[in-house]
Amino acid sequence: MTLCFVDESFPLGISLGASVRVEKRSHVTTLLNGAEKRNAIWKGTRRHFDVGTGLRSAADLHNVLAFYEKVGGRICGFRFRDPMDHKSCEFSQSPSPTDVVLAKGDGTTKLFQLVKSVGTLDHVWQRTITKPLEGTVSVAVDGQAKTVGSEVLIDLSTGILEFHEEHTPANEAVITAGFLFDTPVRFENDHLEINLLHFEAGQVPSIPLVELLA
Repeated sequence: MTLCFVDESFPLGISLGASVRVEKRSHVTTLLNGAEKRNAIWKGTRRHFDVGTGLRSAADLHNVLAFYEKVGGRICGFRFRDPMDHKSCEFSQSPSPTDVVLAKGDGTTKLFQLVKSVGTLDHVWQRTITKPLEGTVSVAVDGQAKTVGSEVLIDLSTGILEFHEEHTPANEAVITAGFLFDTPVRFENDHLEINLLHFEAGQVPSIPLVELLA
C-alpha cells in the first residue's frame, strides 16, 4: 500500500517558530549493585515538533486549520522545515558540494541516496534525506563540482541522485553533496483543537507533528 504524501510545505513562518523534541529509544537495566547496562534500541532518532509555539496571529491559526484539512489530519505526510536542522552543513554556514560523503563509486553504480552524518565518535549514523529543497542541491565527485540537471539528476521526492551514463563515478571516486532539506512529517493527532479567544488571551494551543522515518 502506498502511503499518502502531499508534497507541499507546512507554512514556513510558523514552522521556524516550532519547538523541537528529539527522541531516541534505549533500554536501561539497573543491576542489584546499582550499576547500569544501557543498550540502544534505535541507532538513529525521531523528531517531534509542536507548531503551536510558532503561531503569531489569527491568520496563522486559520492557515494551520486549512493545512490540516488539506492533508486529512494524520492521513497524509507533508514537508516541514525543522527550525533546528535543515542544512547539510553547520547551522551557521551555507551548504557546499563537499559537505557530506554519500559513498564511493564502483564504476557502474549511478544512483546514490542523500544522507547526513549525525552524531560523533562511535555513535555516528546516516540520516536518510528524502526531501531536499529544489535548487539547493550541489554535487561533487572527488571534489570536482558536477552540474545538477545535466551531469546528475536529483529526485526531490526521494533524495536520490542519478548520474548520467557518461558521468558515472569511477571506482573509488568519492561522491559528496550539499543541500537544504525538509523533514517529512504528519500531524500526530486525529483532532485539532483551536480556540481563537484563548489564543488572543495568550494561551498557545498544542499542535504536535511527528517525523516520518524512511
